[in-house]
Amino acid sequence: MKRPLLFKFLAIGLLMLLLLIPIGMIGNSIDERRAYSEQVIRDIANSSSHSQTLVGPVLVVPYTKIERTWTVNEKSERVVEERTVSGKLQFLPDLFRVNGDITTELRKLGIYAARLYHADTRVDGHFMVPADYGIKNNFSDYTFLKPYVAVGISDIRGIKNSLKLQLNNQSYEFEPGSELKILGDGVHAAFPLDVLQVANEQSQKLGFTFNLLLDGTEQLHFSPIGKETHVELHSDWPHPRFIGNFLPVERSVAETGFTARWQTSYFSTNFSEYFYTCVRSNECDQYQQRQFGVSLIDPVNQYVKSDRAIKYALLFIALTFASFFLFEVLKRLQVHPVQYGLVGMALAFFYLLLLSLAEHIGFASAYALSSIACVMLIGFYVSHVLQSIWRGIGFTTGLSFLYALLYGLLSAEDYALLMGSLLLFVLLGVFMMLTRKVDWYSLGNGKADSIKE
Repeated sequence: MKRPLLFKFLAIGLLMLLLLIPIGMIGNSIDERRAYSEQVIRDIANSSSHSQTLVGPVLVVPYTKIERTWTVNEKSERVVEERTVSGKLQFLPDLFRVNGDITTELRKLGIYAARLYHADTRVDGHFMVPADYGIKNNFSDYTFLKPYVAVGISDIRGIKNSLKLQLNNQSYEFEPGSELKILGDGVHAAFPLDVLQVANEQSQKLGFTFNLLLDGTEQLHFSPIGKETHVELHSDWPHPRFIGNFLPVERSVAETGFTARWQTSYFSTNFSEYFYTCVRSNECDQYQQRQFGVSLIDPVNQYVKSDRAIKYALLFIALTFASFFLFEVLKRLQVHPVQYGLVGMALAFFYLLLLSLAEHIGFASAYALSSIACVMLIGFYVSHVLQSIWRGIGFTTGLSFLYALLYGLLSAEDYALLMGSLLLFVLLGVFMMLTRKVDWYSLGNGKADSIKE
């Protein structure tokens, strides 16, 4: 390879490296704008309600108990000392069901927006309260106080209705506070002790129902608190991401929304063991991790797409420069490195236009406008560089095709790698086919017959 061709390769390589500087600066701008957008989402959640986690209901029966211990007094006589201690019995539901309809809305702050949801849920099920509350010894030493049903709701600001508990066809008002530390924030509904008729009798079935209108931001979680847990959700959001330790047993996702159904048993969750371990010893890691739910975050938002797009910037520049080089080889034209650089800068500015426009008119419209503007600018310039309008039109058509393929790559969540690999393979094949008759040694010597017949 002679010096002219070597110098051209070196100049093109140096230009590509220099163009990484503005591309990197645009990439930093994308990261900054995304971080600011996430901060705005947090600010909106702080002023409305955060992601929600529903834990419960739990049946709680407070009690006092007489404890007796033998001691030795000053006269060396054995005597019994009595003291009264207090505690709480907790019972998890045997059946826990949730049926909810979720609608979403965008809450804007300036040019940024957070996705909020409104969940209209019906919660029902039943407790099986064992005879004598499961107490085997010294039942007469217990005095039971007014019981209540506690429900943990992570952000109680999202409660939008007056909650009423239906317990065995009787209605009781919920009051603020879960009154059970393990549940955190929430609500509780107290009811008369005589509703529980378990002393010296068989176990009692205690059915419960309540409706909950709950607002939140982006995610909704549930704890599989029942021996059997059934949760069914319907939503108008078409891009759910199912999260947590348990996936839905059935799900249907369409452009109009999704439907998902979870079903667990205490054999698969071991939730009761982790719950009571947390109550007794305050070891709550496993208890807190036993959750499932749905995330309503847009999986490919404008900043994710812009960041993904700029990762292809170097490829676009390389393909454009390769096209120029092909014209130099096949049509015996001379393209100056400055002309390479100007076209490369136009390609880089596409990403800046894309980022700035996407914040105002959405990614799809911003992509269309930015790509059209860059294609027209480059097409006008290239038609003069290549000394032919038809060559400019051909170049512009190829560039438009690349932008269309890039949009497909950015929109694909699962097939981006496959599509990108096939694109590169096809382009390599096209390049090899077009240059299959080029005599690179003659081209390096600057001879005119460098293309074989």
